[in-house]
Amino acid sequence: MTKILIIYTGGTIGMVNDAKTGTLIPFDFEQIQHNVPELARLDYQLSVHSFNPILDSSNMDPVVWAKLASLIEEKYNDYDGFVVLHGSDTMSFTASALSFMLQNLAKPVVLTGSQLPIGEIRTDAKENLITALEIAATKKDGKAMVPEVCVYFDYQLFRGNRSIKNNSEKFEAFSSPNYPILAEAGVNLDFFPNYILPNPTEEFKIHTNFNSNIGVLKMYPGITENAVKAITEANVDAIVLEAFGSGNTTTAEWFLNCLEQAIQNGKIIVDISQCKGGAVQLGLYETSRRLQQMGVLSGYDMTFETTVTKLMYLMGQNLAKAEVRKQMEQSIRGELTA
Repeated sequence: MTKILIIYTGGTIGMVNDAKTGTLIPFDFEQIQHNVPELARLDYQLSVHSFNPILDSSNMDPVVWAKLASLIEEKYNDYDGFVVLHGSDTMSFTASALSFMLQNLAKPVVLTGSQLPIGEIRTDAKENLITALEIAATKKDGKAMVPEVCVYFDYQLFRGNRSIKNNSEKFEAFSSPNYPILAEAGVNLDFFPNYILPNPTEEFKIHTNFNSNIGVLKMYPGITENAVKAITEANVDAIVLEAFGSGNTTTAEWFLNCLEQAIQNGKIIVDISQCKGGAVQLGLYETSRRLQQMGVLSGYDMTFETTVTKLMYLMGQNLAKAEVRKQMEQSIRGELTA
């Protein structure tokens, strides 16, 4: 019998309304089972590991990611797949982080959650949970159909490190602007193998060391020198530069000098676009040519979530800075299109 481990971290899927305050508070997984009696009809052997305490996804951080990765490593040989129940707000961050932490992954790790609590009449939780379990259990020729970290939400399966949460009010909360979906659930559960990572040939292993000492510099018209220096002169090891369009910034000399000085001081700067779709093309316009010349890295079409977690991951591996810079511009888990 197919064995699936459900890892319950928290999130809206396991929330109820507190009678005293009217706010959403977490409850235990047994109540989820009570609200989804269909789970008993699945032809899988389901086990549950609940985090204690249950976490709101806003409290996710590299320490929790390490616990998740270590738990998957501990149970890796005992289960055919893993379903992680997670709050939607930071789900794409966790999915991206796990994609880097779980090297040579040959089994599905499917993150899902819901926009409405599981006890609500109109909840999306039941469908998301049941289909995520089906995806985690699906095999072809004895091998996992989706041997990667992914996000399932509202009938679509996304590569985890390509996903973003783009809506806080609709059931279709997630999208993948720069990469096709991996599967779609309708009358049939249709997989798209051409877009799914191949099964690895090397041994599974995990990496749990992260360096989260990162700053974020978001461009906007009228940005001041003081605002820029607050980031470029801060005690951080890397900076994510959220630029305009295809990677453009102001060409004001003071601004370029701030970036150049930060790079000379050893900071890594990665340029990504504020646009959800499309990619950075450093040097395409004059406004990004100087960035390229001074050593700003291209984030190509990586999401903000992936850029941040990839930097944390690479900087935590005790690699030479030149190697971190090299791998930031390469696809190591299918996270970018160079």
